[in-house]
Amino acid sequence: MSSLRMDAIAAQLPVEMPRPVNTPGKIQEAAQQFEALLIGQLLKSASEDGGWMGSGADSASSCAGGFAQEQLAAVMAKKGGLGLAPLITQGLERGR
Repeated sequence: MSSLRMDAIAAQLPVEMPRPVNTPGKIQEAAQQFEALLIGQLLKSASEDGGWMGSGADSASSCAGGFAQEQLAAVMAKKGGLGLAPLITQGLERGR
């Protein structure tokens, strides 16, 4: 079937796409999650050569270290982290 035919069929369907809801709470949560990802990457790069959680020589310690880094990054971001979340929130709210 050609794409033109598929477009004609899709145009006849009574489907309305939901619009994203950008509430201030969701914007702030997204900014904190993004900052947590950045902090997590910093922690990961800091611990690549043994770092603060040991050698990571086996898969169990490597996995545990990864979970610890994720949790630490999330808590740091919720408590203010590097101070990026408020700046990101302001930028996202301006773009709304």
